[in-house]
Amino acid sequence: MSTVKFKNSLLENLDIEIIKRLRLRSITFELGHEIEFPANPIDNLFFLEEGMASMTTTFQDGSQVEVGMFGYEGVIGVSALMGTKRSLNRVYTQIAGHGYSCPIEVARREFSLGGSFQSHALRYVQTQLVQTAQSTGCNAKHDAEQRLARWLLLCADRVHSVTYKLSQDFLSHMLGSSRPTVSITAGILKEKGLIEYSRGTIHILDVAGLEKISCECYHIIKDHLDDCAQFDSGITR
Repeated sequence: MSTVKFKNSLLENLDIEIIKRLRLRSITFELGHEIEFPANPIDNLFFLEEGMASMTTTFQDGSQVEVGMFGYEGVIGVSALMGTKRSLNRVYTQIAGHGYSCPIEVARREFSLGGSFQSHALRYVQTQLVQTAQSTGCNAKHDAEQRLARWLLLCADRVHSVTYKLSQDFLSHMLGSSRPTVSITAGILKEKGLIEYSRGTIHILDVAGLEKISCECYHIIKDHLDDCAQFDSGITR
């Protein structure tokens, strides 16, 4: 394993030789950092160490809905390893942080070797499929209070903190709800003593209480993200 201690789960599971071949470069992700945009080329893979990014579907009227979330557990841009040349979605930073980038041609070359990097990348693809499917079902089935609780908990897991900055505009985009709906729903959670929300800063006061409010989708997504390194990638050697 690498002598460098990575927080990113995928990088943490790679040997030092692979890490060297990936030619990682340190990168800082500011709030709102545009990582991918529809129809733009995917030139790099990104590995978050801290922070959180969202993948959204953008509609003709400019509105967006989150269809994926990225944190320390995986890699952004993995579809480019399987033939995608241009991004189909927008991906941008919701919570500032830092991590690493890797030139896409370097990553493709390592992926084609069929070794540990390929195996872990495919395992992460599995978790992304589960997350997207579960989030889609959640947005269609569950009420705003349940969905907001789920999303706040998943954010806390990704950044390892119960306090982080999020605007109401971001929240409304992510949940596919209007800003007034998000404001009212956040107010309900605040009245129940579960969160504090002031000047764009979320502070979760009662994690267990928020889990009770949330739907089952939170634990389904969380468990898959936490355990993706244990999944069978389907690769045989």
